[in-house]
Parts: sequence; structure tokens; C-alpha cells
Amino acid sequence: MPIPVRPKVPVVAYQKPTVPVPEDWQRTYVSIRGANGQGEEIPLTGIENGAWPTIVLQPGVSGLDLPPFELHTDDSPNLDGSMYRGTRASARQILLPVFVYGIDRKTLRQFKRKLANALNPKGGYCVLTFMEQDGVPRRLQCYYAGGMEGNESPDAAGFKWITYGIQLVAADPWFYGDLEVAANWSFGSSQQFLKNPFFPVKLGAGTAASDTLRITNPGDIEAWPVWTFTGPLKSFELTGPDGTKFGIPAQAGGADALQTGRTLTIDTRPGYKTVLDDRGVNYFPLMNPGPSLWSLPAGTSTVNTTLVAGSGTPTVNMKLIPRYATY
Repeated sequence: MPIPVRPKVPVVAYQKPTVPVPEDWQRTYVSIRGANGQGEEIPLTGIENGAWPTIVLQPGVSGLDLPPFELHTDDSPNLDGSMYRGTRASARQILLPVFVYGIDRKTLRQFKRKLANALNPKGGYCVLTFMEQDGVPRRLQCYYAGGMEGNESPDAAGFKWITYGIQLVAADPWFYGDLEVAANWSFGSSQQFLKNPFFPVKLGAGTAASDTLRITNPGDIEAWPVWTFTGPLKSFELTGPDGTKFGIPAQAGGADALQTGRTLTIDTRPGYKTVLDDRGVNYFPLMNPGPSLWSLPAGTSTVNTTLVAGSGTPTVNMKLIPRYATY
């Protein structure tokens, strides 16, 4: 009869699992500032230095992580489901439940008026600021939509206190930091862009050169750069990571497209999309047909450049403001 044989199981020494040690982390600091971010800063996270009256952010805050998205799809009469076409982020809806307390009735009324004036959208947008223990702020531009109409019911207000559910709308749903990434590019000298080489293009007068730039966007989503060119330049063309391009071709008669000492700023940001020199002259009609003022995706990407200098040393400056999905 067959003899049953069991497989030999290797003996593995028991290893005690590594237990992560939690890091002590302070509470998030939150504040709001009205008048297009130029008004007085009002902290929302507790009593600051014993100041009265005070406003305290309550549990139940919503709308501070990913914004809502619209999905665009096409239906086919002969196929199941839909075909994905694209997506866009919608305006962000935010709810801030707050508790307002005054040391007496007078201070409560004064503070309510100050808060109302800060939130009033007729005075501009307000800026929500979030800061963790690492000290890196994230800011969101919002407009007041409702929630401070007032409710004097016994569970919503008292003689020295009141609660609100402040509703805000962030038309631009992305968070911004205080960091502006910038690079200076002088033909013939190397600069640094976030510790990645912003490669130089060495040019002689009236000669063409091309190069590939590796550029890092430290944000979570695409960012829209602002380019500044200083003449003399006969022509230039920049090709973005998606293959689209913009530039100004050579002019008739060989004249400089951008003369010595003149500055041309190309603002690719949505809502701007301008090509203006330092005197306000519009250079958009001089650009290549069908220009695309492209953005830079998150992470490291490449930009291809082709430039023809005039008789001099032109320079290029680029800056962008990273955008973040959450604070």
C-alpha cells in the first residue's frame, strides 16, 4: 500500500512585527481673511492668547479634500455603457460649522459685525488658510454663499453666543501655497529649477539653437507658467509636454521680433492668456497660427525650445504657482 508523505514545511523563526510609533502632531490651524485676502485674519481654531470674543470651528466641516468632478461621456445606441471623453473639476462647496462666543453681549455683537463684513462677497473673496505642524500653509479663495442669516432658537443661539453653518464656494477648487517656483535662463549660463538643471542654450548672434528643458512642477495637478522674454530675439518656439507649441516666427526682412531691452510676457494662466510687452503692446497677432498656451503637469516633464537670438544676449524667466488637491 502507498505510504502517505507530507511535504516538509520549513521552520521559520518568529519575527515580532514592527509597530510604528505615532508622531505627535498638533491640531490644524485654520483662519479666514476677507477683502480679497487683505482684511484682518480671523482664527477659527480656538481661543488665541485668551482673546475675546472667539470663534471655534466645530466638527462637521466638509468640502476640504478632493473637489467634485464632472465626467463627460458619450452614449452609443449599439453598445452597452458609455465612452469616457473627459473630466473637469467643479466649484468646491465648503461647510464650516462655527461657534461664536463673546464675554458679554456687546463683544458678541461687535464680533458678528466684523465676521459678516469679512465674509460679505460684495467686498471680494475671502481666503481660507490651513496650516499643519510642518508650517506649510495652503490657501483657498472662497465666496460666501450663506449660513450666517442667524437663528435665535434656544439650541442655536444665546445671549452671549451663537452658532453658524457658514457655506462657502471656491470657484477655483484648488489649494495654493506661498511658494512661487521660478527660473532665470540666460543664454550661455546655467540656472537651477528645483534642483533640476534649467539647461542653458548657447547662442551666437543670429544663430539658431534648440534644447530640452526638464522642469519640475511640485504640485498635485497641472500648473500654468508665466514666461518673460527679454530681447533681442529674432524668433522662438516652445513645445510643451503634450506636443503643442507656441512662439513667434522670424519676421519679414530679418528684423528682431523682440528688440534689445524690450520685455515680452506670455501669461498662460486661464483667465489671462495674454502676450504683452513692457509697454502694453499686444504681440498675439505675431504668434504662430493656432498657438496653444500649454500647462505643465505635476511632476517632472520636458519642454523643447528653439530660439534665434539677435545681436545680444537675450534672457528668459519662467514662474509658476503650484496647485494642490487638498490642504
